[in-house]
Amino acid sequence: MSAQKRIAKELAEVTSNPPAGMIIGLVDESNVHNWDITMDGPEGSPYVGGKFKLLLTLPVEYPFKPPTINFKTRIWHPNVTFDEQGSMCIGILKGDTWKPSSRIMNVLIATQNLLIEPVPDDALETSSAELFKNNRPLYEKEAKKYTAQYAIGK
Repeated sequence: MSAQKRIAKELAEVTSNPPAGMIIGLVDESNVHNWDITMDGPEGSPYVGGKFKLLLTLPVEYPFKPPTINFKTRIWHPNVTFDEQGSMCIGILKGDTWKPSSRIMNVLIATQNLLIEPVPDDALETSSAELFKNNRPLYEKEAKKYTAQYAIGK
């Protein structure tokens, strides 16, 4: 199956039956490699109530190379850079973990799960990771503050 066919098939799967709280579409209808994702902050996380924009980019070598996901809405989280890039570190997308049989649906679900349960030992933002490990109430308060600032009512 060609990369284009596989991407089209996976796009159809996630747009017709997306993970709860996600809306998925293409950034530009003529390019199946860039997906626009709107994700609700998951219940049970300090991000609840927020609407987060993400960009999923599929490389030309997909599925042999993993996609990348960037948060376009700023989020204060140990595994996401707190900048315009919004780069995310998630196990399923690492080169040594990614397999051609991996599915985008699994990547989207893993992204949601990461908001519920960060992985502070694999942090990109050490200050939020330290708070997550050492002072959970303050971590939650900070995450809620930034969610209100960047992801609610925008």
